[in-house]
Amino acid sequence: MNSSTTVSAELGLRLVVPDRTTVPLLAGLEYAADDPYAIRMAFYVGDDEPVEWIFARELLTVGIVRKVGDGDVEVWPGEDDGTLNIALSSPFGDALFEVPLSPLADFLHRTYQAVPAGEETEFIDIDAELENLLWPS
Repeated sequence: MNSSTTVSAELGLRLVVPDRTTVPLLAGLEYAADDPYAIRMAFYVGDDEPVEWIFARELLTVGIVRKVGDGDVEVWPGEDDGTLNIALSSPFGDALFEVPLSPLADFLHRTYQAVPAGEETEFIDIDAELENLLWPS
C-alpha cells in the first residue's frame, strides 16, 4: 500500500447537551497512511470553520469494546450497543458526542485495510520526520 493512501468518511452524530437532549451534527473523518496512528475528525458546527480533533486510531478502536482514554478524550460503548460515546474536554469547554457505531466501525475497518495493525511504522518516513524535528520549515 502506498503511503499517500487516505481513507475518509462523513457521518452524522449527536451532540449531547446538558439537559440530555441531542443536537445532530455532521463530522468528517480522515485517515492518512503517512500518519498511521492518527485519525482526524472535523466537527461541522454551524457556518464556522470545522472544529478538528486528532484521535489515536487505537483509542477509537478499543473504545468500541470498553471505556478508554484519560484527560482530554474518553471513548466508551453506548448503552444501546448501536453508538459510541466520545467525550472531549478542552479549556473552552466539554462536549459529549454519540456516534453511530456501524459507519464508524466501517471507517476503522477501511483504515486497517490500508495500514494493518502492527505495520504502522512501515508507513512512516523516519528521515522526513527527523528532518522536520531538526530543521523545521
